[in-house]
Parts: sequence; structure tokens; C-alpha cells
Amino acid sequence: MRRGIGKLALNRRVLLWAVPILVWSVFTLWYTDFGGPLSDEEIERALSALEKRGMEAERFALFAKFLREDTGRQFLMVNNIDMSDNPPSMAGFGPAATAEDYNDHYMEHMYPQLLSRACHPIFFGTGLGVGIDITGIDGAHGWDLAALFRYKSRRAFIEVVTHPDMGSRHAFKHAAMDKTIAYPVEPGLYVSDLRIQLLLVLGLLTALLDGLFFRRSASTTLAGKTGS
Repeated sequence: MRRGIGKLALNRRVLLWAVPILVWSVFTLWYTDFGGPLSDEEIERALSALEKRGMEAERFALFAKFLREDTGRQFLMVNNIDMSDNPPSMAGFGPAATAEDYNDHYMEHMYPQLLSRACHPIFFGTGLGVGIDITGIDGAHGWDLAALFRYKSRRAFIEVVTHPDMGSRHAFKHAAMDKTIAYPVEPGLYVSDLRIQLLLVLGLLTALLDGLFFRRSASTTLAGKTGS
């Protein structure tokens, strides 16, 4: 009888640890691009879509270099933004439209496209209006916002930027800003990676539940044996 009870407890304990392991594994499979660097075919298809959209030559060349140097890894997009105090009039908006209205219209497309591909913002911050250390850059004062976006891969990135809705919305982003700079970086130390955070949270919660249910059960069983 006791052997059967012990076996049942063991099975429950295995299940307790198996469920979070499965959850983390499924999340990691979705959150990670295992496809490796972009193929030549993928690159040419993306560049063709950007060329048809009429991207200016200098920006097109930078995009091509970025795609051809793909490592297959995730990257972060660093954004510095100076919002416009007097944005131009845009179709579909009244004369009282603000830069924030235009930017929200742009992000209405971006957020679903990002989140469906395991890409998302990881940081937003308000600029304090002071450039503490500026070298070799004109007009680099007055940043209103800073943001970091995580991209699953360059493959996910080109799926977002070549989406048919992007062409009509991108003008609203430019109308909302007096100046902006966005550049990609591949993280070295990145402890806020959601895979790491989820692993730590699930591991901690499971360990607490394990201690609560199974160590208490073991202590009760031991006390019963001692008493008998």
C-alpha cells in the first residue's frame, strides 16, 4: 500500500516539473528563430519588395548590407526620437492632429506584426532634453523618447517591414518626428531575455510548489513511520 502511495507521489512530482518544462520549451520554440541566416532567395525577395516601394538608394544599400551579413540571431533596435511640435497635415487626420496621433496610427500596424513574430518592445524612456556627451554629430540635442525593440531575427524583421500595410503607414512615422535614428545591435549581455526570465520564474514557482507539497508529504510519512 505504502509503495503504491509512494509511486503516486513520484508520478505527481514528475508531472509537476514536466508541465513547466513543456511550457518553457514551447515558448522557446516560438520565441527563437532556428532557421539560421537568411538565404540568398529570402534576401533577394526582401530587397525586391523594398525596391518596388521606392526606397532611396543609400538606405536601400544599408538594408542590403544588413540582410547579407545576417547571423541568424536575435537583435535589438535602438531608437532615439525627437517628436515634432508642428507636424504636417496628413490625409485622414484633421488640422488639430498631433505627432502622437500620427505615431499611434503607425504603431497600430506595427504592434500586431511585431507580437505575432515574437518581436516586442523591451524599454521605453522619456528624454530629459540634455545631450551630456556629443561628438561628431550635428543636431543631436533634444531627444524626446528612447526605445528598444527586440526582434526575433532579421527574417522576422523583413517580414514586418515588407508587409503591404507598412508602405502606407511609414509616412506617418516620419510626419510625427523632427528627427530620429534607429540602429540594430546584437546583444552580448542580455539578462532581460524573456527565455531567461521565464525559466527563472517557472523554476522558482515549481520549486516552491515542490517543497510545499512533496517535502511536507515526505515529512508526514516519516513522522508516521516514527510513531508506529
